Amino acid sequence: MEVFIIIALILAGLLLFIAEVFLIPGISIAGIASAICLLYANYYAFHTLGPIGGFTTLIACALGCIAITAWFLHSKTVDKLSLKKTLDYKIDPLKGIEIHIGDKGITITRLALIGNADINGHIVEVRSADGLIDENTPVYVERMVEGAIIVRKVQ
Repeated sequence: MEVFIIIALILAGLLLFIAEVFLIPGISIAGIASAICLLYANYYAFHTLGPIGGFTTLIACALGCIAITAWFLHSKTVDKLSLKKTLDYKIDPLKGIEIHIGDKGITITRLALIGNADINGHIVEVRSADGLIDENTPVYVERMVEGAIIVRKVQ
């Protein structure tokens, strides 16, 4: 009778472990109940069957959990749950703005390498090629690299 109780507890624990892994991810009632069933099966086996029966139960529980985990990892369930899409969208901050090399403007903020400038009536983010440029300083567009506007002081 004790062996039947131990086998029933192990099967209940493994079924709850399957429910925890496949159906209810995270720590939930199924996971806690699975742990309780497996731990009580081990305690009951050690208490009633002795060390040999207890260690046999412990090995059976461990192998069962390892087998279920390996089965889960090799099944297509992980593929169904995983994210396969990549983001390849790039923001173009200069879309719809007509700014060309050589256009002149004035800095609105201090350019500590990056700041804002008013070029052709558009307030845009710019980078300084000269280092620090104070606000309200006339600048011109030296080059444009990957959506970034590089400016220099007007001499």
